[in-house]
Amino acid sequence: MQISFKNVSYIYQPKTPFEYKALQDLSFTIPSGSFVAVIGHTGSGKSTLLQHLNGLLAPTHGEVEIGDYKIQADEKNKQLKSLREQVGVVFQYPEHQLFEETVYKDIAFGPTNFGVEKDEIDDRVERTIDSVGLSSDMLERSPFDLSGGQMRRVAIAGVLAMEPSVLVLDEPTAGLDPRGQREMMDMFYQLHRDQQLTTVLVTHSMEDALAYADYVLVMDQGQLYMEGEPLEVFHQKEALNDVGLDVPEIIEFITKFEQKFDTSMQYTNQPLSQFAEQLKNKLKGGHHDE
Repeated sequence: MQISFKNVSYIYQPKTPFEYKALQDLSFTIPSGSFVAVIGHTGSGKSTLLQHLNGLLAPTHGEVEIGDYKIQADEKNKQLKSLREQVGVVFQYPEHQLFEETVYKDIAFGPTNFGVEKDEIDDRVERTIDSVGLSSDMLERSPFDLSGGQMRRVAIAGVLAMEPSVLVLDEPTAGLDPRGQREMMDMFYQLHRDQQLTTVLVTHSMEDALAYADYVLVMDQGQLYMEGEPLEVFHQKEALNDVGLDVPEIIEFITKFEQKFDTSMQYTNQPLSQFAEQLKNKLKGGHHDE
């Protein structure tokens, strides 16, 4: 499902002393099936952008298109319920939204509210509990008896049970240890590929943007500051530093290595083991850069 922003602006508390322009004339397109990372410092407009993706906010000016759905300024949208069935949002700390007596009921809550038949709900619950790496024998347990990581996976399963076409991730690894962060992002990437989702990741992690996204949008002061493929964007260190962003550590390392040894490295997001072999060959004076 393709997403397009066309000259979108959003103003909080307009025509008051507290008026604040959160988005300013924002235009971009996210192709269907792509994995896009949205990065920027705090206050750059990322969260406001995110809330336009399922109609939590409507533009003050401009238009948002998500598939066949349109959200326009000063126009009441009668398709919001249908849109929210198609756009699943995983907010920070999604486990805080759990409230049902059992894991099954929590995962089934969304489809039940949208009138999905009971047999279909059962099928979705079984599929999604498996897709997030949990066992079906947890379904009758209270979600509050689970570990924090398991609770987060239950909450994510509840979003996936809606079978969205678009998956929006708002800092989904917040509060997890490094191993948990990697496992969570690997899970999202696998879901993205298996279900052919359009995935939008809002993140402060430059490493995650580099490792998983195929396109990056850089926000600054409510505007689109830069966009492009991850390697293209992250090689523009000075421009990123100017808006308070760092480059991923591996890009920083490559830059320093090239300067120190007056050479060039071919980094294409290959596995670290393969990159290490390439690095070893460089240090030995070899030419095996593939």
